[in-house]
Amino acid sequence: MRSAVLSGPGKPLEIVEREVPEPGPGEILVKVTACGMCYSEVNHLRDHYPFGTFPAVPGHEISGVVAALGEGVTWPEVGTPVGTGWIYGSCGTCDQCVRGDQILCTGAPKQVTGVNTDGGYAEYFLGRAGFATPLPDGLDPVAGAPLMCAGITAFNGLRHAGTAAGSRVAVLGTGGVGTMALRFAVAMGARVAVVSRSRRAEKEALDAGAELFVATAEQDPAEALRAWGGADVVANTAPDTGTGLAAFGGLRPDGTLLYLGMGAENVSVPPVALVSNRLRVMGVPSGSPHDLRDTLAFAKAHGIAPEVTPITLDDAPRVLAAMDEGTHRGRAVITFE
Repeated sequence: MRSAVLSGPGKPLEIVEREVPEPGPGEILVKVTACGMCYSEVNHLRDHYPFGTFPAVPGHEISGVVAALGEGVTWPEVGTPVGTGWIYGSCGTCDQCVRGDQILCTGAPKQVTGVNTDGGYAEYFLGRAGFATPLPDGLDPVAGAPLMCAGITAFNGLRHAGTAAGSRVAVLGTGGVGTMALRFAVAMGARVAVVSRSRRAEKEALDAGAELFVATAEQDPAEALRAWGGADVVANTAPDTGTGLAAFGGLRPDGTLLYLGMGAENVSVPPVALVSNRLRVMGVPSGSPHDLRDTLAFAKAHGIAPEVTPITLDDAPRVLAAMDEGTHRGRAVITFE
């Protein structure tokens, strides 16, 4: 099979030939239909993950079809369209795992698809049976691939932060996760403001249901949000910490600063404001298998699918380099048709 491999930090993505793996006990072999390209791959390229390993086949926004089952596996059956995301596996026995929150597993080292296990930048993917989620009927496997990461991160983050009908949600950033957060928040019945550096994405945001657009090059985001009435949730989807901190002052009492994207710098907020307004700062790391089921079901029910640009595996090295340089726009999805 053809695969794309990161051989080491800072090294370009290479296309190589590998043997198709055989599924072992508890594993399934998935013939990959599509794999989204996520900014997390840039973080891995830059060696930002202490749990990352090299060489590795990147990619954790995977949709495909079950091609073979390992010993002891009876589900999902061969031929089932499935998706899988950030979490590759977990210990299965710690408190978090037995409560169905495998993404917070404390009983084993982190097992992350495409970061310390081979991912979906390949024609076949070897995964854990319990971590593959059947795709809802009618979900486009190419357009739906980014739901496995950008989608679940946005959906799960918003609901953990308490988003409900009538909530005021400020989405910081207009990239993949930000676009998903806007669409999910609107579908949840929230009132949404979008905050970005420029007005480049203003029309798209307003067309998608945002009622306010704030360009930080022109306005202080905290002041603009306060003038709007304040936000119950400020969802930072930008790949830096400071964007969220700049909007922190726009929270309403009992509000939540939610980190879905971040940089390397620490979060530092005024403790007086935090305590006196009963504010919260939280982060959400993607989600567990049941969260992915909920994400896909909600997206299907509300007609939410990312806008993507299909590319070939041969295009992936160029696109990843452009993502690293900050010159790529849109959501690229590698297809294997």
